[in-house]
Order: sequence, then structure tokens, then C-alpha cells
Amino acid sequence: MKILFVSLGCDKNRVDSEVMLGMLSQRGHEFTDDEEIAEAAVVNTCCFIGDAKEESINTIIELGEYRKSGKYKALIVTGCLAERYRDEVLKEIPEVDRILGTSSVEHIVEALDSVLEENNDTKMYLDSLEKKPYGNLKRVQTTGGQYNYLKIAEGCNKNCTYCVIPKVRGRYRSVPMEEIIESAKALVELGTTEIILVAQETTLYGVDLYKEKKLPELLRRLSDIEELKWIRIMYCYPEEITDELIATIKELPKVCNYLDIPIQSGSDHILKQMGRATSRKEITERIKQIREAIPDICIRTTLIAGFPGETEEDHEETMSFVKEMKFDRLGCFSYSQEEETVAGEMPDQIPEEVKEKRRDDIMELQQEIAFEAARNRIGQIVSAVIEGRIADDDDDDYDGSTYVARTYMDAPDVDGYLFIMNVPYDLMSGQFVEVLITGSNDYDLIGELMEGEDDEDEFTE
Repeated sequence: MKILFVSLGCDKNRVDSEVMLGMLSQRGHEFTDDEEIAEAAVVNTCCFIGDAKEESINTIIELGEYRKSGKYKALIVTGCLAERYRDEVLKEIPEVDRILGTSSVEHIVEALDSVLEENNDTKMYLDSLEKKPYGNLKRVQTTGGQYNYLKIAEGCNKNCTYCVIPKVRGRYRSVPMEEIIESAKALVELGTTEIILVAQETTLYGVDLYKEKKLPELLRRLSDIEELKWIRIMYCYPEEITDELIATIKELPKVCNYLDIPIQSGSDHILKQMGRATSRKEITERIKQIREAIPDICIRTTLIAGFPGETEEDHEETMSFVKEMKFDRLGCFSYSQEEETVAGEMPDQIPEEVKEKRRDDIMELQQEIAFEAARNRIGQIVSAVIEGRIADDDDDDYDGSTYVARTYMDAPDVDGYLFIMNVPYDLMSGQFVEVLITGSNDYDLIGELMEGEDDEDEFTE
């Protein structure tokens, strides 16, 4: 059967989707991105913020029309929205045949088969949110192959007042280390050279299984995989970053000097309202410690603008914090009022236009910081991984092809790119090269290939 598989939301959702694709593929099903030729559809949903929820619902409704007409033999909905609003989805969109909760990924084949066999004994597959997360399962890669995400834990134990993740994903459960290592080896055998570790929080990895933080040990074990070139760490809560983790990142050359540290605000008042465990001073001290230990560390963060009760003074404190910290990478989102959250019931909700204005203020400030940082990198030599080639330009100023690459400072999809100009021979996606930075264009860098004696032969083999 040809299946249209739509994956929405975060990279953790992407891993779940790849696992489900793998299970369906092993059953003999094929996949298409053409709604018109598909015979069934699966939607892996997100509901973290309002926009994501709306996108998920609209996608289900759109594909429900194909199911209603009889063109599709099945419509299955999975993921966070399916977990959180399962009864509402089945009631309001009767074209949905099956609901899979966030802990029920492994039931995808069973769910599809039950629809095709017209077995209507159950509409929902909902395992306990305390269930052990899956580990080493075959996946269908959707990233192109040279990089892949590896989910090392499921759920979250934090109590951030704006977040529904603990309710839809359960408490923190680590994947056993041996299963992670086997998954990583399987990805590397398929050509993966960069593994990106993800979870709701990576820094707590192992506390439930091994009674202590095991991320440093996991990094060492992954570094032993010979063909793996880069290991990138995402979603590190500042209060959980240990001295051992900092030392491990500094020690292991395969671990990118890159940390994603969601901070959310620079105002102590708002941090407390958010239920965050750190103060501005503590965050500042931790980041200074990291930068002193690893001078070329790239730090990415995210902020929320317009949290309930945020005053203009709070906003200015966040602006001054961004100016002081000079984060290498920063994303900012307008606060989304979510039901079933403490923050959603707070008084003093901020008008949308004010939230958007404050978000724009922060991003304009960050632009200045990021553009200056990009200019300051001119003259540096960096390692980069090739993403692809831009169609050749007929301009006489170009002596060769332009390639798109990423440095250790650039996570896929969220950060910038490095454009390598005038390359006179073919490079392959996934190839690691040395590049001299010669210029910048806003967030992106421009560079030239550093050529060794045998580079051309090596790159064109």
C-alpha cells in the first residue's frame, strides 16, 4: 500500500516517525508525498504551542476529506496532539480510524492492519506514559543520511508552568545505553557521520536507570564508533550541566563544541513564574564557566516573549541579558497560552501585539549580535560538512561550483550555513572539508576550500 506519512513538530517527533516508517516498510508498504496517489495516511502530530496545534488539526481535516471520499483506506493519527486530545479528535473528525498515543509507536502496523481488516474492536492504542521508551529499532532515514537524530530519553520531570510535555509524554525515561550505542552503530553503517542527541532534556540522561547522570559516559562510548565524525548535543538545561560534562565536551574531539541551552527569559521575576530552576545570575555564571573552559564553544538558546505578567521592565531585563551574553545562536517565540497549564490560568495575559513586538525586539537585537559575530570569523579556518551543491552560476566571476556546508556551530534546520565558493571539482554530501572564512552574509558565512596536495583526488573518488 502507498502511504502518505506527514511528520509535524520537533526532531524528537521525527525520530518517532522514522521508527514508524521503518516498521511499515518492513511490512512491505511504500511511501509517497503525493496526496493524490496515496492509499492511506498517517499524521504524526504536535501540540506544543497553538500554531503547531492548528497545523496538526488542519492537516488531519484535509486528509480526512480523502478518507471520507473513500480514496484512502485508512487515516491514522499519532503523536502529542493524538495523546492529548484523543477523544476530541475521534468525535470531531470521525474520518480518523485509529489514534496512537505517544508511547504506542510500536503499534503502528497493528493499527493499520486492524483498519484494513475492518476490525473495529479498538480505536485507540494507548500504552502507559511510564512505559520504557523504545531503543534499537530499524528506521527509515528522512534527513538525507549524513546526519541523524538519536533520541536518548522520553518524557520530562520538570514542572515548567507553560509546558504540557509531561502530561503528553510522561515522566523522564532514559533509553538503555547499550540500545543507544547499537542504534548509533546501525546509523553509521548506513552512512551517518553526524549524530544529534535529543530528548526533552539530554543532560539528565541516565538518572532513572543508573541513578546518576550518564551523558558524559554516553559521549565517550559514542566517540569510540570509528566512522562517526561529529556528535552534537541539544536541549541542555543550565542547572543540569555539570563540570564533568563540560570537561568531556572539551576532551572529546568528536563532540561538537556546541551546546543548546534553553533559557526562556533574562528576568528573575519571569523565570520564577515559569517554574524554572535557575536565576539570571546562575545562568550567567554557568555560561561564563563553559566559555572559559571551551573558548570556541557555540551556545544556542531560546527565549519566550510576552509570558503572563511580563512587564516592560522584565522585557528590558531580557534584552540586557541578550546583549550581555552575546549568544551565538538564539530563537525567540511569542508565548502561547495553553490549556491544562499553570501559566495558561495566570492573570495578566499579554496581548498578542505586545508579545509579537517584544519578540521582534529580541530578534532584532540578536541579529546585530549574530551579524557582528559572523564578520569576526573572517580569516578563521574551520571544518565543515558538505550539505549539497548550488546550481552552477554562469557569471564569469565564478571559476567553479558553490557548495552549501555546515560548521560545528550549525545544527541542521535551525542555524546558518557556510557557502564555499569557486570549488573547481566535485564534492560529496557528507564530505568533511577545511574552509577559510572569507566573508559573511547576515547569519551565513562565505568561504574558500583549503586544498591539500591530494584533495582533488580524495574528494572525487
